[in-house]
Amino acid sequence: MRRIAIAVVASTMSLSLAGCGMLGASESSGSATPTRSNDITVGVLMPEDTNTRYAEFDYPIIKKTVAELTQNKGTTEYANAAGETKTQNTQMQKMIDDKVDIILLDAVDAKLIAPMVQKAKDAKIPVIAYDRLAQGPIDAYVSFDNELVGEVQGRSLAEAISNPSTADKIVMVNGSPTDPNAGQFKAGALSELNGRVTIAKSYDTDKWSPKLAQAEMTKAIEALGKNNIAGVYSANDAMAGGIVKAFEAAGMSDGDLPPITGQDAELPAVQRIISGEQYMSVYKPYPAMAAAAAQAAVAKVQGRELQFEALTRDKVDSPTTKGIPAKLQTVVALTKSNIKTTVIADGIYTVAQICTTKYKAACDALKLS
Repeated sequence: MRRIAIAVVASTMSLSLAGCGMLGASESSGSATPTRSNDITVGVLMPEDTNTRYAEFDYPIIKKTVAELTQNKGTTEYANAAGETKTQNTQMQKMIDDKVDIILLDAVDAKLIAPMVQKAKDAKIPVIAYDRLAQGPIDAYVSFDNELVGEVQGRSLAEAISNPSTADKIVMVNGSPTDPNAGQFKAGALSELNGRVTIAKSYDTDKWSPKLAQAEMTKAIEALGKNNIAGVYSANDAMAGGIVKAFEAAGMSDGDLPPITGQDAELPAVQRIISGEQYMSVYKPYPAMAAAAAQAAVAKVQGRELQFEALTRDKVDSPTTKGIPAKLQTVVALTKSNIKTTVIADGIYTVAQICTTKYKAACDALKLS
């Protein structure tokens, strides 16, 4: 069963971005000679800027990997839609007009982007859905096992509650209804929580807004009582930050907070985990996913079909397309116990970045610094 993978996937990978072999496909595993030169352009469309990972991790790794795979002749064209579908449509149209060779698309709205994906197809520009499974005739999908993400969150939350039962009330603050990943996270979490606890309040949070998450949590606290909430399922770290603010506004300090989940291992979330404000996050090894997407893009453009197939051995279905070649990475539950062996060991953050003056005592207690 895939759940077994949760504990064993530690971040012991060295994540050398030059090493295609970590994904089971070396440069020599594709065509002996590429049908296209190294002078290629990869368009990269990211969905929003609330989550810091896109600018700080995903795109820089994609850019670096494309350069490495093309002897520094390949380039990337980047745009971030800041959560606006119309903006992303305009950005994608520009990339089509600029005749980029391939587009890596992390859609703001997976359904509404479909006509733009068709436009790219008509222009003979392949589209690889990145992180979120866009609709339309996409050529491949590179992401994490999203239902497993929710399972990890739900299981971690249940385990954080002493002797969980249906008497324990849980609040769920889910992601944006326009993001198909959010539905998969929610389904995975519910598969672990249903029958073990009671979902007293549940919200689907537009655009993953931390401010809206804070307002939703405030409503839940008012309805249920701050001391009657056994735990909070937050679909990501940015919203978890808003949820913590809601509890603080209600007069609760970090020692009184119920366990709160998250996702993305953002730096503020890692610090909240150390201080006890947030129980866990889901660490998704971005270097591996971003490198895989860049490798698949270059292989696709250069006609290295064997390498492309080796990189996308999984299959997924969208509402419009069946049997999409895919690469699905697994994930790690990040808690106080494994910060050193995950985000620090993988070079995502340094001890100095995490253990600022405010968190020094907590870091000392965990022997991080």
